[in-house]
Amino acid sequence: MIGTMKIRFSVQTIRRACLLALFFAAASLPLANLWIRTDTNGTVFFEAESIPSKKVGLVLGCGRNIYFHYRIEAAAKLFKAGKIQHILVSGDHHTATYNEASAMKNALIKQGVPAEQITCDYAGFSTLDSILRAKKVFGLNQLTIISQEFHVRRALFIAKRSNLEAIGFCAKAVETSIGAPTQRREAFARVKTVLDLYLLNRQPRFLGEPISIQPEPRSPALFSADKA
Repeated sequence: MIGTMKIRFSVQTIRRACLLALFFAAASLPLANLWIRTDTNGTVFFEAESIPSKKVGLVLGCGRNIYFHYRIEAAAKLFKAGKIQHILVSGDHHTATYNEASAMKNALIKQGVPAEQITCDYAGFSTLDSILRAKKVFGLNQLTIISQEFHVRRALFIAKRSNLEAIGFCAKAVETSIGAPTQRREAFARVKTVLDLYLLNRQPRFLGEPISIQPEPRSPALFSADKA
C-alpha cells in the first residue's frame, strides 16, 4: 500500500512539474520577444540615408533564398552609399558543398562590391557564433549588422552583451505568406538566445587564429561613380 502511494505521488509530481514547465515555456515566448525588441530600439535603421557610418558591415548568412537576396541588396546599398567600407559575410560551411559565406561574397561581387573589400567568416554556424566571432576572431569593436529586422534585433541583443558597439540595417522584409515559418521559429530562437547568454554562457563552436580586417577608405569620386 505504501509503495503504491509513493508511486502515485511520484506520477502526480512529475505531471505537475511538466505542466509548470510548459507554463513557463509559453510565458517566455512573449517576454523574450518584448525584452529583445525594447532593448534594441534606437539602434535599428531602415534607410541608408539615415544610418550612421561604420567601417565594417556584417551580413548574417542563410541559404540561397529570398532572405539571402534581400540581405545582399541591403549590404551592397550601404557600401555604395559610403556607409560601410568593408563587408564581413558570416555563414555556415559545415560541408564542402554548403558554403553560405562564399555564396554571399560571390553575390556581392556581382552587385559591384570589390572582392578585396569582402572578408568571409566560414564558421558562422549561428547568429551568436557570427557576432562573437566578429569580436573575438576579427577584432571588431563596432559594426553594422545587416539582415531582416527580426534577425537584426536578436543579433543586436547579443552584440550589446558582448560589449560590441553595433547598429542594425534592415534588409527588405519577406512577405508573411512566405516568411511565416521563419517568424514562428524566431520566437523560439529569442528564448534560446536569452538562455544561451544568461544561463548557458554559450561560446562559438570554433574560434581559431585572429584575422585582421583593415578597411580601405574609398574616395568621394568612387562614391559618385557608384551612385551614377
